Amino acid sequence: MSFNTSDFDDDGDVMSEINMTPLVDVMLVLLIIFIITVPVINHAVKLDLPKASSQKEEIKPQKINLSISADGAVSWNGEALAVESLDARLEASAAQQPQPELHLQVDKRAEYDHVAQLLSAASRHGLGKVAFVTEPGAAK
Repeated sequence: MSFNTSDFDDDGDVMSEINMTPLVDVMLVLLIIFIITVPVINHAVKLDLPKASSQKEEIKPQKINLSISADGAVSWNGEALAVESLDARLEASAAQQPQPELHLQVDKRAEYDHVAQLLSAASRHGLGKVAFVTEPGAAK
């Protein structure tokens, strides 16, 4: 077996050619692996699954709009209400399931005593969900 020594000098020159055979071998192995695994990954069984909801069905509570004017007059959902009949209506509302929410609209000139009495009556009858309704505007 003879070798051509004219390509290699003993001067210590570096061989500038890249051996492509290992690179081609690795690429062919990777190509074969991808060809085999891709159909397995995309394989799926078509099923018609039943539909079900896991969310709890919530019943929205009724909203009662109570408003107090500057002179202390109370209105229930827009109709005038005597202070004597307020307790009866609050008691009937507290017995409902789910309990309604009280949305309280108070005139800014109304006395705090009227608001405190209304809140006390609602609490006494067991109504705990009270919201204060205001008009949007810039805070001062």
